[in-house]
Amino acid sequence: MVKGISHRVIIVKAPDKYFEEAIFVVRDDILAGRGADSAAVLKEARRVANTYCRGTGKAGKRIISKFPAPFFAAAGAAATGVAWLALRLLGV
Repeated sequence: MVKGISHRVIIVKAPDKYFEEAIFVVRDDILAGRGADSAAVLKEARRVANTYCRGTGKAGKRIISKFPAPFFAAAGAAATGVAWLALRLLGV
């Protein structure tokens, strides 16, 4: 809940078939201090929304997300087994 504070927002309609709209909260110093006009800010908001929906953003480039969940379960079980075996051999 925000009390007593007003923000400038940009709403981009229908960036993708799954979403109805994207809402961007504009930083206070962008329009006043840096000389960016509203058209440039709106263009950037549309670019970011389209990039996110296409999956070409930072989250879409991660290699770790390509592995299935059972791989991580097996890797965790193997790491636990190796740690247990190492502790047993060391006599701890």
